[in-house]
Amino acid sequence: MSLDAQRVKMRTAIVDEHISRENQHDLEAVMATFGKEARYDDEPWADHRVGLDGVRSYYTELMRALPDLKIDVKHRHVTPDSVVVEVTISGTHLGAWRGLPATGKSIQFPLCGIYTFDDNDRLAGERIYYDRGAVLGQLGMFHEPVRGFGRIVTALSHPLTIARAYLRRTPDKSRSWIDS
Repeated sequence: MSLDAQRVKMRTAIVDEHISRENQHDLEAVMATFGKEARYDDEPWADHRVGLDGVRSYYTELMRALPDLKIDVKHRHVTPDSVVVEVTISGTHLGAWRGLPATGKSIQFPLCGIYTFDDNDRLAGERIYYDRGAVLGQLGMFHEPVRGFGRIVTALSHPLTIARAYLRRTPDKSRSWIDS
């Protein structure tokens, strides 16, 4: 086995270990998969945690909010520099998260995670992407503005903006919503 193939195998194994420990809710074991210089980037929230203490705080908050967190790996893509996973995240919102008190609601959503590595093939960083609106919708905090309750919430949240939008003419300038 070539050095590159061995390195890819080691990196894939550390990602698998990391996800396994997340599913076991073992914070210390999750943290042990990171190297000395760790980073966690939750891109939908522009939340960037630098250093082991920052990464630990991210996981502490997440595991408190979703004590039954489950990560189901659907696909794995391996490159010489990174491992990318496509997963389904599920759990029950039983603790405060991002200023939102526990709702008791279940969530399930797709997520893409990109893992990078240090010189010792430990995790240097994890960067995640997912649909924040879908998560907030499942928690009852986001409603589509084109449907029933969503229209009311949107109008109450932004009355001047919505009033101006409704009073504007349609793109062909032939009718406004009042003429409908």
